Amino acid sequence: MKATIWHNPKCGTSRKTLAILENLKGVDLTVVEYLKEPPTRDKLAQLYIDAGISPKDGLRLRGTDAEERGLPEADIDTILDAMVSDPILIERPLVETEKGVRLCRPQDRVLEIL
Repeated sequence: MKATIWHNPKCGTSRKTLAILENLKGVDLTVVEYLKEPPTRDKLAQLYIDAGISPKDGLRLRGTDAEERGLPEADIDTILDAMVSDPILIERPLVETEKGVRLCRPQDRVLEIL
């Protein structure tokens, strides 16, 4: 099974999710450090669609200026544009497999798509 994790190595939940994936046999894992290599706007929108959540649900508030920028009340296009230009606003980790996408908070949510 192929899996891609949109990962931030400074995030404990992201590290725990990565450890789950690394410890599974048969997983062909791609790790994308999204702060260095952010997803395109189209890719990010597709990840949220496949996860069954809205970009608002994937907006990171903690440790960001999202609230000061009015992003929690903004429309989806504004949120996606902000996330692409400032990827710290993307809540992590997102994991994608052929079974779907999950925002893995808590980290055990990754098991739903393995």
